Amino acid sequence: MIVAKDNAPHLTPEEYFIWEATQPEKYEYINGEVYAIIGGSINHGRIAIRFTAMFDSKLENTGCITGNSDIKVNLFGSNNYTYPDASVTCDERNKTNTQYITYPCLIVEVLSGSTEAYDRGGKFRMYRQNPALIDYLLVSSTSMEIDLYHKNDAGAWLIINYKAGDTIELKSINFSFPIEQVYRGLTLTPDS
Repeated sequence: MIVAKDNAPHLTPEEYFIWEATQPEKYEYINGEVYAIIGGSINHGRIAIRFTAMFDSKLENTGCITGNSDIKVNLFGSNNYTYPDASVTCDERNKTNTQYITYPCLIVEVLSGSTEAYDRGGKFRMYRQNPALIDYLLVSSTSMEIDLYHKNDAGAWLIINYKAGDTIELKSINFSFPIEQVYRGLTLTPDS
């Protein structure tokens, strides 16, 4: 999703929750500033739906929660909140809060030209502070490419690049699938 800074005043986390509840759009909250979440391309939306559908089907009856872009993630150790395109948590601590999750094991961001640098850089730096996060997927909406940032058992982050013909392996939820499953039926056109 495309994120644009809004002209709202500097808010406390408590004020943010109250204020956002009265807004017609969703807003991410980073260090007191709010950023409007603006819709992405058709491919962006279809890819995000495919991930949430796959995860929800795979994790049915496991106690895990699959989140779409309406489920807010509290950035661990902070009062910051984002809306990733998809997320999964299997942590019991997330089952008592109705406004957000804090301990996702998997986060998916579908890339757009305006947010790719942030998703790969600053946003990933914030996400990886979470000890529960194991897999962070960055998914192109213009070509058949997925980058997986995977935290290994030693705590180091590895980057695995996937392309046509590859099978993505998500150890966080013990799930593998062919990359083509995400991109089936889409017309992929590189950004100009």
